[in-house]
Amino acid sequence: MAEEKKRTGFAGLRVLTLESRRAVEMAKLISNYGGEPIVAPSMREVPLESNQEALAFASALFQGRFDLVIFLTGVGARALTRVVETVYSREQFVEGLKKVQVIARGPKPRAALKELGVPVALAVPEPNTWRDLLRSLDEMKDSLPLAGRCVAVQEYGASNPELLHGLESRGAQVTRVPVYQWALPEDTGPLRNAVENLAGGQIDVILFTTSVQVVHLMQMAEDMKLADAVRRRAALMAIGSIGPMTSEELRAQGLRPDFEPSHPKMGFLVKEAAERCAGILTQKRN
Repeated sequence: MAEEKKRTGFAGLRVLTLESRRAVEMAKLISNYGGEPIVAPSMREVPLESNQEALAFASALFQGRFDLVIFLTGVGARALTRVVETVYSREQFVEGLKKVQVIARGPKPRAALKELGVPVALAVPEPNTWRDLLRSLDEMKDSLPLAGRCVAVQEYGASNPELLHGLESRGAQVTRVPVYQWALPEDTGPLRNAVENLAGGQIDVILFTTSVQVVHLMQMAEDMKLADAVRRRAALMAIGSIGPMTSEELRAQGLRPDFEPSHPKMGFLVKEAAERCAGILTQKRN
């Protein structure tokens, strides 16, 4: 089976992954499908220097000043809980959340809330984008109205102005609750090498699993004055994107995604890239 994958998959193509936490697993998947993995970790999670926003949110929650709380990520939900526990008990936090309507943007925040024992009024369906979140709220406007209600949004990394505007345009009073942010890795050497390889046309396939990878790759390319070269060369490569949010960022950065996997999972991304990349490259390079 392994030999069959190698024969029918990437067939020796050079595949760039920007994974950090799951870099080893990603590289192994690429190798299993016959590719030459090029690993360039592009991000690290950094707690905010000040947790005042999170603690202010908890205080307001206990005072009954929120009607609705939206959790965007599982990691963020757990991090927020740890911050709140520096001042209050977990039991207090859980009881506070049980008094409001809680929304989970996808399966990961829903799992984190289940661990806490917090019921979820709405779990946003795949692909779990901010558009899906707003669409789901529109469909449930009778049971989850927004007009005149105070809504807290647990954020992950960069803020999402489109989501915030969408909530406000529907009449909500929105409070941002930033919990953590993403930074470049401490060792940027592999990422710099990846930019040089991209600009030099030495990569065949690029796989993106989050929009932050796109931002950091192009930030590094801009710093190295190679962004235009990366965009030109990327037009001749196969680009896989884990889902709509990542694809949006790719387009915003001047890169065109060629496909999204049938499910927003790393394994599906690699498998379907291996199946499709030969056809994509033939079309682009001819």
